Amino acid sequence: MSRNLVKVTGALASVVLLGGCAAGTHPGAAAKVGKTEISVTDVDETSRSVSKALAQPFTTGLALGELVNSALVEQITEQRSIAVTDAEVAEAMKAVVPDQTTYDRFAKDPVANTFLHDVAEAVIGTIKLGGGTGVKDPNVQQAQQAGQGIVKDAAKNITVDIAPRFGKWTDGTIDGKVSGSLSTLSKQTEAGNKPADPQQQDPNQQPQDPNQPQPSQPQPQG
Repeated sequence: MSRNLVKVTGALASVVLLGGCAAGTHPGAAAKVGKTEISVTDVDETSRSVSKALAQPFTTGLALGELVNSALVEQITEQRSIAVTDAEVAEAMKAVVPDQTTYDRFAKDPVANTFLHDVAEAVIGTIKLGGGTGVKDPNVQQAQQAGQGIVKDAAKNITVDIAPRFGKWTDGTIDGKVSGSLSTLSKQTEAGNKPADPQQQDPNQQPQDPNQPQPSQPQPQG
């Protein structure tokens, strides 16, 4: 039985990249996560490329949230000597974006493809932190939720600075960004159902918060 990750959606509002840097970031930096700096250019290019690949808006707020999460998971798994293989990442990339047409668009765009790779790597790292083995683990959703809790707790020991234009880092999340994640499992994953094509989703529906318990019916969306 294939296990797919939750569907993706972006908010309709765009984020204008204008002035201001947090005390811990350099000019031109959107965020600094421990030893990793994420530039405004990276966020902007990622937002544009992923929007094209999804054929729907994927805001800079969502892009930055995923980039910050990927950097956090990478550093935490490194600290705990948790390895993620290329084969595991390749499998997770198909699970994060199960629709073949959409996946092909990601694959053709270097920026979108790198972003998907990093999100998939963070998915595997989070699942392993939670005691799971990968996207086909029988208890994958529970493992990912447990891993998200571990990431949130471990992040307290990693300095995260966010440029004011994107919001503020509060309690393990960016307060002020549109919530949502490419990398959060849905109840459809647990049930083994194939999610609908992301292009057919209602753009007015809001993505779910990955740090909250999953609802009984999956919402459009790591």
